[in-house]
Amino acid sequence: MNAKLWQRAEGAGMALGGVMVAGFSSVGWPWWVWLLALAAPDLGMLGYLAGRRVGAAVYNAAHLYAVPFLLMMLGVAAGHVGLIAAGGLWLAHIGADRALGYGLKLPTGFRDTHLGRIGSD
Repeated sequence: MNAKLWQRAEGAGMALGGVMVAGFSSVGWPWWVWLLALAAPDLGMLGYLAGRRVGAAVYNAAHLYAVPFLLMMLGVAAGHVGLIAAGGLWLAHIGADRALGYGLKLPTGFRDTHLGRIGSD
């Protein structure tokens, strides 16, 4: 298996793990809050309003595995299950993106990622 497939498999595992963390934290959120939390990292696309380079940086900052992991750890330290669940859903979003082949963005354009070009030309 090549490196891109390994990264996609890793993403699938992270997505599953993130959903499990959110589920195990038992915050009792309604389904629509789960959907909003899962979609929230894509607000990073708004960075593209300031250009490709800024857009890629903002989008990538919202799509690093470390950020939701740190949010979950903050939730553990503070005893706040909402932070743990939010971090888990954020992690699930990033993992699902990577599993589907949507990688970190390159400054050359939104469709250019570390996993290859998205879409058809």
